[in-house]
Amino acid sequence: MGRKPFRTPDEKVAIVISVLKGETTQTDVARRLGMSQTTIAKWQKQFLEGGREGLARGDNATSEATRREEELADRVEELTGALGEAYAELRVWRRKGALYPRSQSSSR
Repeated sequence: MGRKPFRTPDEKVAIVISVLKGETTQTDVARRLGMSQTTIAKWQKQFLEGGREGLARGDNATSEATRREEELADRVEELTGALGEAYAELRVWRRKGALYPRSQSSSR
């Protein structure tokens, strides 16, 4: 017998919340979906651990993530500009017939 179909995160959340609310049990859900009760228990543990971590981080996690995203966006913009400048210089050098400019030490 092969592996059962993949469940989306939204489906897993709905199942776990149903169990947590007491609407059903892990065993009943597992039997209905044709999977092991251990799988449902694992999803529940992952859900609760994820929530615990989120609460432990609090609001600082959001502001730190936003700050980091802004820093990375600024860095991408800076590097994109530098790449554009390098490309423009390379095109100028190629038009002059040289692949690379002569360095000061190699001028004879």
